[in-house]
Formats: sequence, structure tokens, C-alpha cells
Amino acid sequence: MSRGASGNVSGMPGDLSTYRRKRDFTRTPEPAGALAGTDGQPRFVVQRHRASRLHYDLRFEIGGVLVSWAVPKGPTLDPEARRLAMHVEDHPVDYLLFEGVIPSGEYGGGDVIVWDTGTWEPVHTEDPAAAVADGELHVEVHGQKLRGRLVLVRRGSSADGKEWMLLHKHDEHAAIGWDPEQHPVSVLTGRTNDDVLADPDWEWRTDLPADRAGVSLMPSPLPDDALDELAAMGTAGTWEVFGRSLKVTNLDKVLFPARTDEAGVTKRELLAYAARIAPAALPYLQGRPVNLHRYPNGADEKGFWHKQRPGHAPDWLTGWDNPDADRGETTTYIVPDEPAALVWMANFGALEWHPWTSRTEAPHEPTYALIDLDPGTETSWDDLLVLARLHRTALDHLGVTGRAKVTGRRGIQIWIPIVAGYTFDDTRAWVEQVSRTVGKVLPDLVSWKWEVKARGGLARLDYTQNAINKTLVAPYSPRAGAGAPVSVPIGWDELDDPDLRPDRWTIRTVLDRVESLGDPFRVLLRGAQQLPELT
Repeated sequence: MSRGASGNVSGMPGDLSTYRRKRDFTRTPEPAGALAGTDGQPRFVVQRHRASRLHYDLRFEIGGVLVSWAVPKGPTLDPEARRLAMHVEDHPVDYLLFEGVIPSGEYGGGDVIVWDTGTWEPVHTEDPAAAVADGELHVEVHGQKLRGRLVLVRRGSSADGKEWMLLHKHDEHAAIGWDPEQHPVSVLTGRTNDDVLADPDWEWRTDLPADRAGVSLMPSPLPDDALDELAAMGTAGTWEVFGRSLKVTNLDKVLFPARTDEAGVTKRELLAYAARIAPAALPYLQGRPVNLHRYPNGADEKGFWHKQRPGHAPDWLTGWDNPDADRGETTTYIVPDEPAALVWMANFGALEWHPWTSRTEAPHEPTYALIDLDPGTETSWDDLLVLARLHRTALDHLGVTGRAKVTGRRGIQIWIPIVAGYTFDDTRAWVEQVSRTVGKVLPDLVSWKWEVKARGGLARLDYTQNAINKTLVAPYSPRAGAGAPVSVPIGWDELDDPDLRPDRWTIRTVLDRVESLGDPFRVLLRGAQQLPELT
């Protein structure tokens, strides 16, 4: 007998072992799921899925699973069209409302929207599972986009039984020339695949009512009463924040000089920002040694690097003993493992937070490959944007997931999440090859000289930041500049925004952006991937 959706010899649906075997549920947001009973009329879903190639996944609830076909050109209401449909493994019923980003490197890596969903009923059979096994399924669908009679027929010439044909019957719902690509948005959220890819911070829960099924994946914000307590405090006191008691001082001291038509930014504002941004920023600092750029007297005066965990630090502030420390080097680093740690660092005069690229459990293995676009004195902002767009194109050509962020000063950085096992030599060599290839396109904009004075004012594509204890500023870290600018993750499309500037957002404005748009870097947290070989 031919093999069916589950890969069973019988071809009968109801086995999720193939589905589970292909996925690492510690990395993919897809549901692991379980066999489920049908409550009421069975449901169907069509998901628009941009993986290695765009296709549509057509799934029918049968026998406690979703029996599934991948339809390259998508289902249609056009009765004259014949669509190839590849029979794939059964999926769990929980997949009905799955919408999100499957990490690059995982099976089916790409972005997914719920293109259509609704109910269906079998036609010409009371046993649709048997009909699938026999190679011909007739259904009546009641979706928001798809309606009417669909027929799936296994092709007799298919050696493994996976090739089927999908067609729409001539009925009252038929529409000649109907193209699914003219209807590209999710019926659940109104989002396109591009929207989901840019903001994967929501998931859709099958165990909640439809009006509450959209659940934010962003961490919980700081309660308002904690902010009210800080605002009402005098110039010093003890602040209860995130379950920790912090002695805070000099709250009205101006730490960042003013921008035009604005007041200077005080320490009170910095602490409030650190507390409010901590849930969004913490994932990029947790488990990592951090180098602090301290300005105890404010950004108007020269700052200094501070790496050693001080002896007066509270017991709850995590430290990491560096086994490779030589005499005179940092022996114990601060590791910000909880939100209160960011507030402590700000209170300590750290206006900038620079985490390691590696984690404490594997300090010689980076988790990101870093591209640092460092402008020279003669590099215009438009020039830098051109270089960033060229890197965007290069990564897209390579099929590599990365995200850009503005630095809060003049530059742009690109972070690329990678799987465990790479060395800093590996990432440095890979980034160098990518950037040198990009640099050849516009050689008049780029210098490869090490010394700043020797670059003639040109930009440097700095691959040397891929080294142990070399750090780039953290996402959402403030920078020591006028108005307290912030290093902010952006979507790739924002490189084309005429209003984009490297210091566009400050600690007074970026929180509104995160609340309304989410975090473009969030996709990187589950996006670890192998770096492709370069030729």
C-alpha cells in the first residue's frame, strides 16, 4: 500500500511521531500537540508558509490530527485550475491557529500565517480517514476565503503516494481566475507574512476564546505602582523593584545633557527606563558577562569601562568567575540574570550595557555572528544605509536570519544568531568574507585599514568584533549622549524609512515604540542557525 499523511504503511491518519521527530520543540514555537477528539463539526486551516519556497498548507481535522497537504500554488476557487498537493505528515490539531516564525535551520523554517480557516464536511463518505487511505477525498469547506466543493485525488503515477491533485468543483462558489495571492492576509490577525516576520511577538492559543486567543510573548511590564514610588521619592531612598530592595541616590542629578528644546535627563529617569525596558532587554543580557561603560558624573564627563563585580554588590546580583583571567585582569564579571540587575547597573552609573557574544557556560563559543558597520568621518548616513542594505541583500541571498539595530550614535550593527559549536575564529572569518564581498560593490565607501587615521574617513566593516570579550552595545541600552539615545533593533524594511536616524529614539520615546511595535530582535532568540558555506 502507498504511504499516507503520517508515513504509516496503512496510510491511515492519526500518528504524530513523524511530525515530532522532525522538530526541536525547545527551538520552534510550533505546538507539540497530542491526538484530540473532534468536538462538533471538523475544522480545516490553510496556512500561507514562506519556507525555502512559498507554499500553502491545507489541513483537515480527521481522526484527532490535521491531515495535511502542501500546495505550492495554493488552493483556489477556480474550477479550471489543477493544483499539485503533496501529502505530508499529520499535524496536531493545535496547529489550527499557529501563526508565527519557525526558526531558520529548523524543519520548515520560515514565517506562517493563518490564511484561511473554517469548518468542513466530508462528501460521498462517512469515513474520511478511509477515503484518504483510498486516495480520494471530497469535502465541502466553509471558510472565509475558501467555500464550496474541493476534491483531493492521489495521482496513480506517484511512486510513494505523496503526489495528489487538488481541484474546486463547478458550483455556486466557483470563480474563474481566482488567485490566492490576491488575498494575502491572515484571517485571524489581518497580518501579512511580512508583518509576522517583522513582529513575531504574538502567538495564537487554541485553548482560549477567539477574542482572547492573541497572547503577547513579550515579558510582563513593571507595575505602575513601582514607578509611582520612584517618582514620589526624594533625592534618595530605598526602591522596591522586581522584588529587590535597591538603595538609590542622586535621583535628580542630570546624567545626560539636554537636546534642543528638551530638559536634561536625570538619574531618576534613567532608573525608571531601566526598570521599564528590563523585560524586553533582559533576554540579550541574561547568562552573559557584561562590560559596563560607567559615567558616574554624567555623560558630559569622560566615562570608563568597568568589568569587575564590585565587593559591595548585593548577594542576589549574579557573578561569574572567569577561569581564563590572568593577573591584573577581571576575575568576576556581573551577569544580569534578572530585571532588577539592570536597575542596579543604572544606579551604579552604567549608562551603557555591553554583553559578551558568548554565555558563561561556553565563553569560547559565540551565540551571534556580528556585523559592525562603523562609519568614518566622511561617511554620510545615506552611505551607511547603502552598506546596510547590501548586507541585507547578501543575508537574504544566503538564506540567513539576521536583524539590524541602530547604535544610538552613528552606526548600524547586524546580529546573526548561530547554533552552538562555532568558535570566534569561525564567526570572524565568515563575517569577514561576507563583508569583503559587500565592500567590493562600493569600494569607495569602505576601508580595511586597522587604524582610524589610516582610513581616510571611510567606513569600516568591522569583523574583528567577533572575538572573546569584544562587545557591542546591547539592544535597548542607553548611550552616553545628549537626550539619552538608545540602541534600537529595527525591521529590515526600516532601512528604507527616510526618517530613520542612528540616534532617533531616546529613553523617553523608545518605550512607546516597543509597546506598539514589539521587538524586531525577538525572532533571533529562537533563530539559531548554521552559517552556510561561502564560495
